[in-house]
Amino acid sequence: MPSKFHQLSAKSPQGVPISMEDFDGKVLLIVNTATKCGLAPQFDGLEVLHQKYKDKGLVILGFPSDQFAGQEPETNESMEQTCKVNHGVTFQLMEKCHVNGSTTHPVFEFLKKELGGFFGSRIKWNFTKFLVDKNGIPFKRYAPITKPQDIEKDIIYLLQS
Repeated sequence: MPSKFHQLSAKSPQGVPISMEDFDGKVLLIVNTATKCGLAPQFDGLEVLHQKYKDKGLVILGFPSDQFAGQEPETNESMEQTCKVNHGVTFQLMEKCHVNGSTTHPVFEFLKKELGGFFGSRIKWNFTKFLVDKNGIPFKRYAPITKPQDIEKDIIYLLQS
């Protein structure tokens, strides 16, 4: 029986539906991203984790959001190219979405409900990160300033569980 998380879906930047069930048995790192944010260098660290652990069962999903100071001006069409050229990103990016408010994407609605942070049901800023275990159970939430490499020990723990 898939977890409630695995019943969710999202779309690629091209509008292709992607079921979270496709990631059953994988560890997921879900991040709300923005190309013009001061934290955008974290794309590089996320890509390092992706390259290091993708063959061991880690999947990184970047969900761009323009809800914080207009820091994701790129379109769905141009965002992937911008991330690839500026940061070498090859991990899966998703369609732009809202992470707060009445039009919050269901993935973030679920994650915020399961792992409320300091701001409760709100995401404070770009690059808030959520780690989800192989069974679709949210494991931990990380602040925007948490560097990707600081999550590595938790990723290893979940990959080995």
